Amino acid sequence: MAEILSSLRSLMAAHSPPLDALVVPSEDYHQSEYVSARDTRREFVSGFTGSAGLALITKDEARLWTDGRYFLQAEQQLSNEWTLMRMAEDPAVDVWMAENLPEEAAVGVNPWCISADTAHRWESAFAKKKQKLVQTATDIVDEIWKNRPADEANPVVVQPLEFTGCSVAEKLHDLRGKLKASKARGIIITTLDQVAWLFNIRGSDVPYCPVVHAFALVTLNSAFLYVDRRKVSSEVNSYMEENAIEVRDYTAVSSDVALLASDQLDSTSTINRKPKAETVRNGTTEAEGAGVDLVWVDSSSCSYALYSKLNLEKVFQQQSPLALAKALKNPVELDGLRKSHIRDGAAVVQYLVWLDKQMQDIYGASGYFLEGETDKKKKDLRTTKLTEVTVSDKLESFRASKEHFRGLSFPTISSVGPNAAIIHYGPQPETCAEVDPDKIYLFDSGAQYLDGTTDITRTVHFGVPSTHEKACYTAVLKGHIGLGNARFPNGTNGHTLDILARIPLWKSGLDYRHGTGHGIGSFLFVHEGPHLISFRPSARNVPIQASMTVTDVPEEIEWLNTYHSRCSEILAPYLNENERSWLSKATEPVTVA
Repeated sequence: MAEILSSLRSLMAAHSPPLDALVVPSEDYHQSEYVSARDTRREFVSGFTGSAGLALITKDEARLWTDGRYFLQAEQQLSNEWTLMRMAEDPAVDVWMAENLPEEAAVGVNPWCISADTAHRWESAFAKKKQKLVQTATDIVDEIWKNRPADEANPVVVQPLEFTGCSVAEKLHDLRGKLKASKARGIIITTLDQVAWLFNIRGSDVPYCPVVHAFALVTLNSAFLYVDRRKVSSEVNSYMEENAIEVRDYTAVSSDVALLASDQLDSTSTINRKPKAETVRNGTTEAEGAGVDLVWVDSSSCSYALYSKLNLEKVFQQQSPLALAKALKNPVELDGLRKSHIRDGAAVVQYLVWLDKQMQDIYGASGYFLEGETDKKKKDLRTTKLTEVTVSDKLESFRASKEHFRGLSFPTISSVGPNAAIIHYGPQPETCAEVDPDKIYLFDSGAQYLDGTTDITRTVHFGVPSTHEKACYTAVLKGHIGLGNARFPNGTNGHTLDILARIPLWKSGLDYRHGTGHGIGSFLFVHEGPHLISFRPSARNVPIQASMTVTDVPEEIEWLNTYHSRCSEILAPYLNENERSWLSKATEPVTVA
């Protein structure tokens, strides 16, 4: 790690102008939460593998900012050269830079890897000391990353209408209607899930996320997809032509955004496009586009590099209209999500049945249904060893046997004992813990199916949980039920609802350092916006609405028994006799002693 920092500092000094600091974000050119292996620059320079964080390298310091989900992980992974900065506790990165870097300091960053909003916020913070944000022509990290993974040509795949429930033509028509209503003649679409959703395509460019590295530009008359052409088969190309979408090279998006800004992009299209229609209003003929001269851009997700190509006087700056459209699931998507969760739920039950038996047979555990002491002699004489990773692999095998399975939706968090307290713990074969009947076990996992994306967390114990563990589990369950039963007026946002899940924990002086719930995609991202249930201010931005899907992560007896009864009824047809017997016992009515 010291060698990497030394090499970066040498390049910073040789840069024109010389850089006083270098920012290495977690994001790729699309501001993605999860990125491909070749885009894990922040991980490469810092050794920290969490999905969120930012590295700052100065002439004599190296600091890493991350949120509460990753404090414990970062403490374990960062070397002595690095200082951990805890978001919401320590000064924000822009505040720290403005206060601690010298007058007129030059701060370098790859402008493709930060959003326009972030860049503007930093520039505002820098103004007092005349510091400047420098857009580097190339990514400095890439210059020293000798074994950087290659860019793979993974194929673009068309997602069938039977799963999307809405054609590309319908989506483009709806989008263009929103553009006209906002007096915009075009829009820049940069997030990978929005591009995939709009054009009904999927890919495998990012682990666990069925998306393709691509941009899209859409005008009132034309549509363009920017992608590595090696990924586009003749069949997919024909599909694009049928939907009046022109495929262009991935790197052409930069020059084409400049053409869009000057209203010249349409004239470059080679696909038969509709001419600008003329309509008769009050007896006179007007061009359809009259008075429509803005470019819609979501500055929270559009890179600073692309935003810099625009004429700021002609920008309509607002959240992408596709964000909410994608979040409001249509009937076909909702049906697919229900079916995929049922299949996924069956896989989880099969896993628990298997794990329960293994814990008894190998480790002498009393089992899932009995709170008894472990047979120490049997545990000590075991010849087979199960680890966080091997049991996680078994869970994946159960999922893989289900219809429409296409992979996991995120790396499985399989965690024993203290590891369960690490919010996004990632077990590794070389260092992971062995399962233990005398310790709590948590697994947070999900899968990608053609008809839906899943995310399920369960916490179990196969021996005797402590009084504290029982109290914590019960408080989380009560919060989960409280939020699940909530009735609220239209316009209520996730920030308002978040407290309902925390009240039972707060009563015991407890809390958790992450959000309570997030949107979930239809064979897309497992974390989907724009809505969420969280203490974070961004949860105020969008009300929770009907047909949105949302997770609920954290004894009311009637609710619990009703839930168990429904689980047994719905999942039983997907299980064998032994698994049905286990599930029936696991969902027996709970009574008050």
